[in-house]
Amino acid sequence: MDALDLARWQFGITTIYHFLFVPLTIGLSVIVAALQTAWYRTGRTEYLRATKFFGKLFLINFAMGVVTGIVQEFQFGMNWSTYSTFVGDVFGAPLAMEALIAFFLESTFIGLWIFGWDRLRRGVHLACIWAAAIGSNLSAFFILAANAWMRNPVGYEVDQATGRARLTDIGAVLGNPQAWSTYLHVVAAAFVIAGLFVAAVSAWKLMRERRPRDGDVTPHASERELFRTSMRAGFLVTAIAGALVAVSGDHQAKLATQHEPMKIAAAEALWQTEESAGFSLFAVGDIHGSRNHINVQIPGVLSFLATGDPWGTVQGIENVQAQYEAFYGPGDYRPNIAVLYWSFRLMMGLGLSGVAVAVAGLWLTRRGRLPGNTWMYKVVVAALPAALAGNIFGWVLTEMGRQPWTVHGELLTAASVSPGVSLGQVAFSLAAFTLLYGVLAVVEVGLLFRYVKAGPGAVMPYADDPPPEPTERRDPAFSY
Repeated sequence: MDALDLARWQFGITTIYHFLFVPLTIGLSVIVAALQTAWYRTGRTEYLRATKFFGKLFLINFAMGVVTGIVQEFQFGMNWSTYSTFVGDVFGAPLAMEALIAFFLESTFIGLWIFGWDRLRRGVHLACIWAAAIGSNLSAFFILAANAWMRNPVGYEVDQATGRARLTDIGAVLGNPQAWSTYLHVVAAAFVIAGLFVAAVSAWKLMRERRPRDGDVTPHASERELFRTSMRAGFLVTAIAGALVAVSGDHQAKLATQHEPMKIAAAEALWQTEESAGFSLFAVGDIHGSRNHINVQIPGVLSFLATGDPWGTVQGIENVQAQYEAFYGPGDYRPNIAVLYWSFRLMMGLGLSGVAVAVAGLWLTRRGRLPGNTWMYKVVVAALPAALAGNIFGWVLTEMGRQPWTVHGELLTAASVSPGVSLGQVAFSLAAFTLLYGVLAVVEVGLLFRYVKAGPGAVMPYADDPPPEPTERRDPAFSY
């Protein structure tokens, strides 16, 4: 093991951890804004109470996302200076837009929204949360545009004197088909996560109402209908977003076939070029021998996903490898095939299971119904971590599918690492970041659990609640 291996592990760990918060922030910001809009238009108190309850959970998640995201920027300079030197002139534009437009919009209006309750007019205050939600989604686009450039470099030229990529067309970078397709896919998946989060929190509260435990806050009589409504809203968001994930995922597969044929071939363990290639449900193979011992397939499905034609031709790993060697020179241009193969299936399986739970939940809660037992609530709660894991596996597929390149066709990962960083230095920073993130995970889960357990009455007391007992202790976090 060398510094390159540990640098890749460190970037993978910190990126995956950060990405746990990003989709929830993207989707939950819009859901909270929609809840406040419902209150603004109807004047119904339960919408305001739901806005403040889920808004507090959104703010905790947003704060953690900001803290963990800062580390990403440091790593470019610490472990990947050669990469930073090569892409800096291109990445400077979309990342500057993300900071100066999207993040400033998001952070400024979140601040106004937090401190603007009872200070700003209702319409102005509502506009603040919508501006913050728009900022969150704009931020995602600019970052994904930079990421998509690594998979499909456009609008640039390489300066032969400096060896750096130089931006020539910002419109091509922002209009990159990979950027728009990835953005739709990632944002749709983010709404799957956010919808399931709202549904899972609501299901947990309804379950604990039926089977309370010692220390649980006695729920107000109106909370059952509030959480039934929010649970169905979460189901609806998840079901609609799930359909968009499927459509955008299909488009992603077709773009990958054009620009990253090795990724598609590796994700299916397709060794040789085939016509009417089947979609592999389960395979056991020999990577070194370039063959599968067992491969259970659905005929023609892979060709349809990759080309839109069930009889279309899909290139195999060995064929793409030969093409790359002829064009780029000798080397192994295959990614980790086992990781890609199973990441693809876990992404689809776990993601679709979350959407299936949402569709089933909509049916079971129709016409004012709530299940009489707790099994469905437990399934809904379990669907959230399953969908989060599916989201992570999708990101692993995207990033590891580009290997051995950091910038496809231009810069290899092995050539991107900082030349002056030693194995010991990377090991120290990896251990430090992993420990820090472990502590942050405990803080995040603890805060979320604390406020979920306290319920909506903790953020907006009910009129018939008794006044709180006087105390000198003050809750410091996210009070508004």
